[in-house]
Amino acid sequence: MATREPAAVREEEILNACEKLYRTMNFRDVTIKEIGAETSFSRPSIYNYFRTKEEIFLRLFEREYLLWCDDLAAIADEKIPADALPEKLARSLEKRELMLKLLAVNLYDMEENSRIERLVSFKKAYGKSVELFDEILKKAFPAKTDKERRLTLLAAFQFLHGVYPYAHATPKQIEAMDTAGVPHEPKTVYELSLVGLEMILK
Repeated sequence: MATREPAAVREEEILNACEKLYRTMNFRDVTIKEIGAETSFSRPSIYNYFRTKEEIFLRLFEREYLLWCDDLAAIADEKIPADALPEKLARSLEKRELMLKLLAVNLYDMEENSRIERLVSFKKAYGKSVELFDEILKKAFPAKTDKERRLTLLAAFQFLHGVYPYAHATPKQIEAMDTAGVPHEPKTVYELSLVGLEMILK
């Protein structure tokens, strides 16, 4: 069995430490110092791999997109009827809450504070997800024109930006909505994804 390069192993450890912290802390409070404390090597060593914390998050985001691409590729390989597609896609998104959180909350900061080569690498992972989604649409909706598919892709990927915040409203947001008399009903990532995708993929 081939062993992984030490640099790849260390980068993965940094990403895992960042993910662990981000699950309990907000983006602003996660620092390279905090990430370094979760790894087996010194904080200055992190700078051999990433220049900013945003680059670490962007690479974590890229990893999440690639994992989603694996699921999209599996869906693309199946013969799924159009009416079953929203449920399959919603299940794939249910596993990618971290991706949806990063997409909704911290995309601008990550992209603005990362080197262009890191951003290009991330955009390739994003682009792969768009290509796979389009491949799925071609198989499920063979009568759709190229323009119709492009509009469907645009609607679907814009929709993804809002899934996490709606599924994970904070106690303060809920209190404000209650006080303002704004109706709200708790929904999971899967439930929100299913409803949205059913509408988009009609």
